[in-house]
Amino acid sequence: QVQLLESGGGLVQAGGSLRLSCAGSGSTFSSYTMGWFRQTPGKEREFVAVISRGAPVTGYADSVKGRFSVSRDNVGNTVYLQMNTLRPEDTAVYYCAASTLRYAARWSEYIYWGQGTQVTVSS
Repeated sequence: QVQLLESGGGLVQAGGSLRLSCAGSGSTFSSYTMGWFRQTPGKEREFVAVISRGAPVTGYADSVKGRFSVSRDNVGNTVYLQMNTLRPEDTAVYYCAASTLRYAARWSEYIYWGQGTQVTVSS
């Protein structure tokens, strides 16, 4: 089992940057594919980025491609989401999640979730 804890959210002006962190517990952190999702009230949870287990492969939603970057530190059991050139429409609660699949871009493919961190981008 993996427990996940996000941090790094906050309020930022449009065009600014934030880096989210997701700290995982457990010695098997490296065996999980890690994803980032976001959700706003009344909307479904939306895929943002994924970094696979093993030789890492990354993937991004079209809406964040070229602006966001996902990375992981398996020694420190942490996954990061670097968010640049933020836009008001990036405002959401951001969640990290763990999957046993080699690659996963659907929320239903993830079995462990963090509690979320709020990101608010002002215009």
